[in-house]
Amino acid sequence: MGDAGEVLVDAEDRLQERLAEREQERERRASNPPPANPARQRKLTSLELAKAELQNQAGLTLNPVRQKQIEQALADINRRIAEA
Repeated sequence: MGDAGEVLVDAEDRLQERLAEREQERERRASNPPPANPARQRKLTSLELAKAELQNQAGLTLNPVRQKQIEQALADINRRIAEA
């Protein structure tokens, strides 16, 4: 029974490990629910990234015309974030 017993014990160990992994995965999913509206979340993330890029450009540009354009673009992005 030596080899056969070891095979059964190994199979039971693997089964227990797999069940434990599944339980951990369930707990992880339950503690981190998906966003209520994924499309809205993607849109907000995109707008926040665009806002950060424009703020970076605003700090670097010296041209007054370009600064005005960036200010207008930031105002538009802030409006869109408020609407979302």
